[in-house]
Amino acid sequence: MRDILDIERILNDYNLHLSLEKGMSDNTLKAYGRDIRKLLAYLAAENIGLRDVTIDTLRFFIGELHDIGIAERSQARIVAGIRSFFHFLDMEDYLHPNPSELLETPKIGLHLPEVLTQEEIDAMIAAINPDKAEAQRDRAIIETLYSCGLRVSELTGLEISKIFPDEGYLVIRGKGNKERIVPMSEASLSEISDYLTDRSLLNIKPGAENILFLNRRGGRMTRERVFQIVQSLAREAGIRKTISPHTLRHSFATHLLEGGANLRAIQQMLGHESIATTQIYIHLDSSTLRSDILAFHPRNRRQD
Repeated sequence: MRDILDIERILNDYNLHLSLEKGMSDNTLKAYGRDIRKLLAYLAAENIGLRDVTIDTLRFFIGELHDIGIAERSQARIVAGIRSFFHFLDMEDYLHPNPSELLETPKIGLHLPEVLTQEEIDAMIAAINPDKAEAQRDRAIIETLYSCGLRVSELTGLEISKIFPDEGYLVIRGKGNKERIVPMSEASLSEISDYLTDRSLLNIKPGAENILFLNRRGGRMTRERVFQIVQSLAREAGIRKTISPHTLRHSFATHLLEGGANLRAIQQMLGHESIATTQIYIHLDSSTLRSDILAFHPRNRRQD
């Protein structure tokens, strides 16, 4: 295996490989190049080296693309590019094994994403080992992802100063650096309050003082770590669906809509730029939709 990874040289060699050996057009070369740079930017943000990439890393990257509204057809093209790129790296002896071999192509066409029931979400929380030092943190993570419908990047960047427990809401800085107000359920407020007690015992690293969710070393959690926690708890709970942190966001939106919440209110709560992104959740007759979002919050309706 080659010892040094010169990314720009690798990209240049890969481009030549596609052009000379695969005979790809200029437009296709440019599209593949843009897609690979998206992946490399994601890896850099997560502090993951090329040789440390796993199948879960790639699946989570594709999940992030879905999160920001990239269409399934574009996701399929990006997956094809990722497979091609890692096949090239493997063939040229830059890394072994090829982590993209089992990467699935997103199904093209309009379909509802995987959704968890409230009972399944409760089962995930119940599966948390209470003897673990991070037990209360993980409870708060699952509850906040679901009850507030957050993107995982919004969860890992959530600041304590942006939580207003007396008023019952938090402020999220989402895509495009835009802020939005998100109402909180009693369950999420309670779990976060309990977690703050545990958090106060950590040796918090400089720069993470205002970040809510921390790892055991007192630093910021990565999105991939949250991904691992969610998948592990789903397995422990006996859930066989293919899920990620984004599944909790999907479930939240679906449960709100099923309860009768207004689609525009859900759009604002989720931070979607376009109502078209939110409309994937419409699988009920539009006559059932009403306006008051908190009245239909899944965690507030559970005792009805």
